[in-house]
Amino acid sequence: MSFEVKVKLFIEEEQLLQQDDHLLIAVSGGVDSMALLHYFVMMQEQWGVKIEAIHVDHMLRGEESAKDRDFVQQYCETHHIPLHAKAIPIPAILAMENGNVQFICRQERYRYFQEMMSKTNANKLVTAHHADDQLESVLMALTKNATMNAMQGIRGKRDFAGGSLIRPFLTVTKSEIRAYLSRQGLTYREDASNAKDDYVRNRFRHHIVPLLEAENPKVTEQVHHFTKFLQEDNELLMALAQDVFSRIVTVINGNTYCVEIDALQLEPLALQRRFILILLNYLYKDSNTIQSYALLSSILKLCDTTTGYAEVHLPENFIAVRRYGTLTFQKKALVETAQYDLIVKPDEWMVLSNRKRIRLVERANVSQALLTNTAQLFYFNASQLKLPLVIRARKEGDRMLLKGMEQPKRISRLFIDEKIPLNERNSWPLLVSQANEVVAVIGVRMGMFFSTSPQSDDDTVLIVD
Repeated sequence: MSFEVKVKLFIEEEQLLQQDDHLLIAVSGGVDSMALLHYFVMMQEQWGVKIEAIHVDHMLRGEESAKDRDFVQQYCETHHIPLHAKAIPIPAILAMENGNVQFICRQERYRYFQEMMSKTNANKLVTAHHADDQLESVLMALTKNATMNAMQGIRGKRDFAGGSLIRPFLTVTKSEIRAYLSRQGLTYREDASNAKDDYVRNRFRHHIVPLLEAENPKVTEQVHHFTKFLQEDNELLMALAQDVFSRIVTVINGNTYCVEIDALQLEPLALQRRFILILLNYLYKDSNTIQSYALLSSILKLCDTTTGYAEVHLPENFIAVRRYGTLTFQKKALVETAQYDLIVKPDEWMVLSNRKRIRLVERANVSQALLTNTAQLFYFNASQLKLPLVIRARKEGDRMLLKGMEQPKRISRLFIDEKIPLNERNSWPLLVSQANEVVAVIGVRMGMFFSTSPQSDDDTVLIVD
């Protein structure tokens, strides 16, 4: 099978291209990307697509990397291909951020790709990842504490910048790419750093992959089939896990996620793992964080039981807390310093940070349709309270008068007596009158104005569910 046919079959099988696609082709000047660009120059009319090239100079190799840009520019001018190029001062960024070189290069490169996707109205970014890259990625994942997600390797297509990122060369090897470019009579630029063992991928490429190829010359083909099967199986499991997620997760104010542990425990472990991955996708944008086996395991460990209190401190200042059979994920800042003032509007449900919801209703309008098996009704006379009522977090010195007590009780003492976890006390919802008087600690104790049995002059009901 010729190189061109092999690539064509993969593109058709994965449905990577459609008529009138606008492609932005990432070109470094190396053998892989030059072959990719040339393939689409030759096949542009057959596929019915528009192509442009994009190049990034990371400024790590001085004059040599500048020559890479000139080389790509010359090819694009010869073949009348628009080129978008940018020099990104990676050394200066590294000096400020002191991070991993490859990670920062990739981060900045893809940031520029995303920017140009928008500016050019391209709907697909095309990169030259190939079968050898796939093999190396799987091997690297095996040696790390990675999840099953990472074991699936590189995908032929994924969402990117409002469009897609596609990799048409995933089934062809480096040697096939090199042979194709040679047959076309074209040259390329060689990055000297590729010959060094400074990077993990290079060490696998130079030392591990040759051993595997000696055992089985078709090992890259075997890995392609392996990752494809994993990806297909995982798509089904992720769809099932997404259904579980929609059933048992409550999202509060868009930034707090609450999980019913009992419900999660009923699901097979394979779905539990993927459920956690879906949740991590909501919390994090960094795929390396999401694919951490240690992080996944520590969260699953919290779900082993529904009893007791436990917490796990997660990356980027998130915290996972197990309490009373509920697992809650939120920013530690929200837990420790929550400050909010939310007006309680009549006849509207309000979901609170402790997973309770409340509704203020005229007594005459209380209907069975508003009530669940767990709903509690608290009656009061609206004229005795200064409305509207407000939900807020506690403040220093807060007190509440309880029935049967002559002096108001400190809220801090009430939290201790009711065994409210320390990390939740600053965000616990208090019901406060316009006179700034605490009249209820929702889900814990109601103040002296409320009664579970209606009195003759009570005209309003607070439903707590």
